[in-house]
Amino acid sequence: MENKPYILANGTDFDEETLIKEFSNIQSELLPKVILENQFQKEELQLIAGVDLAYWDENDKTYGTCCIVMIDYRTKEVVETVYSYGVITTPYIPGFLAFRELPLILEAVEKLTKLPDLYMFDGNGHLHYRHMGIATQAAFFLNKPTIGVAKNYLKIQEVDFIMPENEKSAYTDIVINNEVYGRTLRTTKNVKPIFVSCGNWIDLDTSMEIVMNCINKESRLPIPVRLADLETHKMRKQLSR
Repeated sequence: MENKPYILANGTDFDEETLIKEFSNIQSELLPKVILENQFQKEELQLIAGVDLAYWDENDKTYGTCCIVMIDYRTKEVVETVYSYGVITTPYIPGFLAFRELPLILEAVEKLTKLPDLYMFDGNGHLHYRHMGIATQAAFFLNKPTIGVAKNYLKIQEVDFIMPENEKSAYTDIVINNEVYGRTLRTTKNVKPIFVSCGNWIDLDTSMEIVMNCINKESRLPIPVRLADLETHKMRKQLSR
């Protein structure tokens, strides 16, 4: 596979069945290359980038903006914020979000003056129908470890998550067909849990540890993801005027 995302030209007619087949083949080729083990030293982590996207419709077209907020992992201070935006040409097909979002993600990454040591996505990674959520698939183009952090649960094979105890750092594993897909994590007492999964080149325990180290009193979400989410709302409002 070429090291570039699948991009449809503006105005291209598409057959959804054909796209699903092609996208499935690409994900199947990538899956054996996923490594759910740490390919880095935790003590060397310095910069973590949160990634999120937002969409809006205008003049019969769908637009998107990708915002990346990079923080210092030790101080939690914002180091850099960038964004990209443009017309979305790839249709939304459940399970294949990466093909829709990667072009804008990579465009935003090109604007960073420093590269992060790890990317944290507002979305899923291994917790996906084919273990190829946006956090996992994007890793192959970013060449960095990735973590998926979802606000809502993606139900797979009708398996519900088990609610963790109402305590900070309480969690339950999401097990489907005797395989751990991800983790339901309560980052703060008396708040709804989030759903953490490995992206690539990282294990689940480390993913959860990093997420918890990025939690403050302002949100149940880790700081990079929360700030990226806020930034997408801000930029969507500015760009869609």
